[in-house]
Amino acid sequence: MKYTKLFLSLFFTVIITQAFAQTDKETTAKIVGNKNYVFVANSATPLANNEVNQVLRSFPGAQGGGTINLSGAQYDLVVKPDSLIAYLPYYGRSFSAPYNPSEGGIKFTSKDFTYKETKNKKGGYTINIRTNDLKIENYQLVLNISQNGYATLMAYSNNKQTINFNGYLDEVKKK
Repeated sequence: MKYTKLFLSLFFTVIITQAFAQTDKETTAKIVGNKNYVFVANSATPLANNEVNQVLRSFPGAQGGGTINLSGAQYDLVVKPDSLIAYLPYYGRSFSAPYNPSEGGIKFTSKDFTYKETKNKKGGYTINIRTNDLKIENYQLVLNISQNGYATLMAYSNNKQTINFNGYLDEVKKK
């Protein structure tokens, strides 16, 4: 019964997501092709384990494990041709902690990174990014982007368990 409810809620989320597209195909192709976009995170899904589930159960209204809603927060990954700026939360097991608690999460600016773009059969994109110049830890980021601009970001690190973010692409705002 629990899995049926989960499946149905996931199914309806996908249907509603497809009905209200974030961007059109041309805009998505343009900003991905120019390597000039922002991934805005709406939710985070940590790799499930007992310790994470215990913490998540302590959140108001939570039932343990699963997705954490990030709506209303400004968590994002800015991709530009010459830089990569991440400001994302982290939920999960970290094998080394920073001395300063405000340096937690996935927060960095990288100027030296590899970027590999692959177009999928259905018109979406898979972007593989690997940072090379971070002092504490480097990340591998895999961004799966639909034609409509919706995206999933998976962040891999040697010092942290994998975490998955769901969100959408947006154009970089000029200041």
